Amino acid sequence: MKKEESPLLRFDSLTQAHRAFGLPDPQHPLISVVNTIDHQLTIVTPPHGHVLGFYKIGFKPNVKGRLRYGQSYYDFDGGGLLFASPNQIIGGDKDGELSDSCHMTLLIHPDFLWNYPLAKKIKQYNFFSYSTNETLHLSGKEKEVIIALFKNIEGELEGRIDELSQDVIIAQVELLLHYANRFYKRQFITRKAMGNDVLQKVEELLNTYFETDTSLKQGIPTVQYLSDQLNISPGYLSDMLRSLTGQNAQQHIHNKLIEKAKEKLSITKMTVSEIAYELGFEHPQSFSKLFKNKTSLTPLAFRNAFN
Repeated sequence: MKKEESPLLRFDSLTQAHRAFGLPDPQHPLISVVNTIDHQLTIVTPPHGHVLGFYKIGFKPNVKGRLRYGQSYYDFDGGGLLFASPNQIIGGDKDGELSDSCHMTLLIHPDFLWNYPLAKKIKQYNFFSYSTNETLHLSGKEKEVIIALFKNIEGELEGRIDELSQDVIIAQVELLLHYANRFYKRQFITRKAMGNDVLQKVEELLNTYFETDTSLKQGIPTVQYLSDQLNISPGYLSDMLRSLTGQNAQQHIHNKLIEKAKEKLSITKMTVSEIAYELGFEHPQSFSKLFKNKTSLTPLAFRNAFN
């Protein structure tokens, strides 16, 4: 008999989440810092996964998944940062270790950012969609910077709330995200060996996709397809490729499409529509539009110029 899966717990308010995890009520209804070390707090972790209706940034002193090549590790061991966006499933790992065992956690309800530019900008940070095994590994100095920012926000929340408190806290949150973005770019550099391997595998996957006529059956390859094949989240894959080549995963797919299209326009007598369908386009017009956007020529103009 198949075992029934436990329903996911959902927490839409910070107060609801604090109480469920055995924590005191937050000092602000829309933002909180959970500091389990300085305040000797014990978090009651749920037996299975849960969903938060707000952003979560957590610092863990010990993180799994350090990258190893040969006999050397390519990641720092000063702890790590984990990010989660609203409505993302958290916890429920196979080994029973939940991602809630963070020493410091920042919870931010989207309403706290309302009417600030960060409300839109925060969605541009891909690391909120990274997998847990794509944690940001921190050096000792980086750890000091991140912990200081957590404590700055905590200190502001513990002080007297006034008309400038939200501005100050928003500025600290934005600075934290800037540093996280900077440190992730550094991690891509220190993981360059892995990145080059991924880049090579992306090329191999795309070549195989078109050479085996998979595109004719399944359509244009997607970033999700590549990430599934490589066991990397779409956001992390795009950011890693951008750090290596200046182009994200979608741009790599488009470049391969144009490369294959040029090849077919040059050495075959297939019509533009036939080439479009073979490459996975549902509508030839979409193919012609992309081709002109990338080459400044229509497919027929390219063929005529080549001939």
